[in-house]
Amino acid sequence: MSQSVTAVLVHGAWANAACWSKVIPLLQAAGLSSVAVQLPLTSLVDDAAAVNRALALIEGPVVLVGHSYGGVVATATGNDSHVQSLVFVAAFAPDEGESAGSLGAGADPAPLGAQIRPDSQGFLKLTRNGIDESFGQDLTEDERLLAFATQGPTAAKALGDTVSKPAWKSKPSWYVVAEQDGAIQPSLQHKMADRAKSQKVSVASSHLVMLSHPEKVSEAILAAAK
Repeated sequence: MSQSVTAVLVHGAWANAACWSKVIPLLQAAGLSSVAVQLPLTSLVDDAAAVNRALALIEGPVVLVGHSYGGVVATATGNDSHVQSLVFVAAFAPDEGESAGSLGAGADPAPLGAQIRPDSQGFLKLTRNGIDESFGQDLTEDERLLAFATQGPTAAKALGDTVSKPAWKSKPSWYVVAEQDGAIQPSLQHKMADRAKSQKVSVASSHLVMLSHPEKVSEAILAAAK
């Protein structure tokens, strides 16, 4: 594996860049540098701009990794010439004209949907029960508390914004399926991975698979970097 490859890590809705805290040291130990992007979670355009700024500062090839809604952002930005491959981690991988919201609406309702609360400004947050039971149910109590307290309020608009040119149609991809996911139905994850012709890895995990099974996620990223 080339030492010049960089993993660019994109978090999802109701999260932040620190959700990759267990993956980054594993990648570093294997010789892979990484950059975790902090998304504003205000719109797909704004979030894609944040990723593009990170990509512009990197010399050499990139493995672009997206978790959850971050998969939408990776799909929209992965056509950048630096990006050699994509990794979807329990993520949305939309086709042209699709969004996170439309993909979710096309599958059986996920349990987390009942635990999303809007505010008066059009931003969404998760209840503590949602995080405990459907988002990170296999994390420790302290980890679930931290996920609840630090969650990034997410604009409903961002989840409805659509992709115009899906990068997975021209770049090789890997997909980590979280088989106990209460946020994105595992059956939908398999469907999206198969459609993208991704190399699949199945993990008995909650939605926050990068925190509960960082080794599995790191292995997929390292495979995509080779």
